[in-house]
Amino acid sequence: MRLSQSTGDRFEGSAHYGRHDVRVEDAPEPQTPQHGQVIVEPTLCGICGTDLHEYESGPIFTPRTPNAYSGAILPQILGHEFAGRVTSVGPGVETLKPGDRVSIQPQIGPRVDYFGSRNLSFLGPRASVVGLNWPWGGMAKRAIVHEYNAIRMPDDVTDQQGALVEPAAVAVHAVDRSGLKPGGTLLITGAGPIGALVVLAAIAAGVTRIFVSEPNANRRARIAALSNDVTILDPGSSEFLSTIKDGTEEGVGVDAAIECAGHPRALHACLQAVRAQGTVVQVGLMGGPAEISPFDLTMRDITLRGSLNYPLTIWPRIFEMMRTGLYPAEKIVDAEIAMEDVVQKGFRELLDPSGGKMKILVSME
Repeated sequence: MRLSQSTGDRFEGSAHYGRHDVRVEDAPEPQTPQHGQVIVEPTLCGICGTDLHEYESGPIFTPRTPNAYSGAILPQILGHEFAGRVTSVGPGVETLKPGDRVSIQPQIGPRVDYFGSRNLSFLGPRASVVGLNWPWGGMAKRAIVHEYNAIRMPDDVTDQQGALVEPAAVAVHAVDRSGLKPGGTLLITGAGPIGALVVLAAIAAGVTRIFVSEPNANRRARIAALSNDVTILDPGSSEFLSTIKDGTEEGVGVDAAIECAGHPRALHACLQAVRAQGTVVQVGLMGGPAEISPFDLTMRDITLRGSLNYPLTIWPRIFEMMRTGLYPAEKIVDAEIAMEDVVQKGFRELLDPSGGKMKILVSME
């Protein structure tokens, strides 16, 4: 069985799919894996913000025409944040065997072109992602991935943690991109799952003064439960900027800001809040242009940089942070639900504009 989402296309003689149309369907079992591939039996799979965007407004990343590299086409099996067990390995696979517990690094692409040879395949023109534009995804009973996508988990990392490694890696990479050092100060805009994970990653990195901006009162409450040392702000408050400045040495502003809301006003707030020679990292996906002042960037020597995904070699680092308790990403999990409940108890709960849910995992067992 699998969870499939599509928009206006036919598949195997089925009726048209449409927006807000996620189906539990019977699907053919994957065939024998090809050279360098493995078959994985997913155990837990997270619903990502990208999945929500596809459900609400797609197709965005899911392909209407066959993906040039993977051949994927709608309907798409969802799920790129998942853990599972290897059930079969193809020829040439050396690092995995049936029964191994794995966490999936979902980025796929050629390994020998300009970006692939630099381990940056996700930046290349033929990149694809498991669960978005690859024929298989984590919300299914079986999935085929490459050997390099399935990272064997230590025994003391749980399947729940394994399903959180992918978004956790996004957050750790964003903190890395900020250049923050222990004792630094940080503003985070947007308290969704990535914003919450950035809070935890920043604490793990030794950031000692953290401000979080979020308009949703329920999500502000969730952030308050993560740590007593975080200053939580409503971006609509007239004292928003002064509270940040007053909380930094000599009122100069924070060392860095990480924008996780994907909103132009949030980016503007980040640029206002950082000190001279501060860094702003854009993580949230913004659907349209945002107006900024290049003059201000120059005169205050501000660094503005994007942060996409993570180094593909980061999984062992995240495992170590999780298993030691340094990075308790599981704190953002709200529920584990059955595949049949994914729309009512998953997508709709997470899309509630006044709700406080952050991460819901789908149990595939």
